[in-house]
Amino acid sequence: MKYAFNTFCYSSFPAWVPAYPLDEVIKRLSRIGYDGIEIGCAAPHAWPYYLNAERRKEIRRLLETNGIKASSMLPAPGGGPGVNPASASIEERRWTVQHYKDVIDLATDLGAPTVLYVAGWVIYGTREQDAWKYCLESLREIGEYARPKQITICVEPTPSNGNLIDSADDALLLMEQAGLPNVKVMFDTIHVLYRNEVPSDYVYTMGKHLAHIHLSDSDRRAPGQGGMDFLPVLQALKDVGFEGYVTMEVGLKSRSSHPDSIARASLDHLKGLEKQLK
Repeated sequence: MKYAFNTFCYSSFPAWVPAYPLDEVIKRLSRIGYDGIEIGCAAPHAWPYYLNAERRKEIRRLLETNGIKASSMLPAPGGGPGVNPASASIEERRWTVQHYKDVIDLATDLGAPTVLYVAGWVIYGTREQDAWKYCLESLREIGEYARPKQITICVEPTPSNGNLIDSADDALLLMEQAGLPNVKVMFDTIHVLYRNEVPSDYVYTMGKHLAHIHLSDSDRRAPGQGGMDFLPVLQALKDVGFEGYVTMEVGLKSRSSHPDSIARASLDHLKGLEKQLK
């Protein structure tokens, strides 16, 4: 397995502290033993509009020096600009699509092959079928932009935060309707647990279309610290021939988090389970 860690735990999103510069996070995750780093596209790490060409080259050099890959980029939804591709506001949708294009450019500069697509949410007064239409139109434009750059766009079901793309079937349907070879799907175990479903079932359901995965235990705790059994998920990933990064998105809800400890505990637990795979 290739393991990556999402930087939100080390940044000021959504909790403000603790927060560390991206350079420091790259060095720490490399020392802990991660193969990849999923960079959250928010301050202080990778808000695209704060990173000029020289700074992007500097980050890429730092990744190479520390022997760790930029595995993926995660745009930060919500907040001031919204970043809702399903918004009823055409101005917000246009800004969101352009933001995704800017994140795709950043991914290209840093060597990240994947950008995650948070498909948005339905605001009161908007019909769900209209929100789906807006979301799909946004995804197609984003996917078309990413295609010649060889960037994969991964649709994520987010039921614990949203109300549009809730399940594996929803994500697969949106992917199919987009009709682009570089649009795939992913899931986060925290959202599957929210629906009281079986995470390993999502792996088998998504199958060859599964290009990325987030692992987190209940309440965004490190795998092994919240009661979920991750062995069936890892076994399912092996069974379907998953080749992407097994990525931790954990410890990002509270200032009480200790990022290094969470990152180390996550990796140790999963590598221990990997030895039990058949």
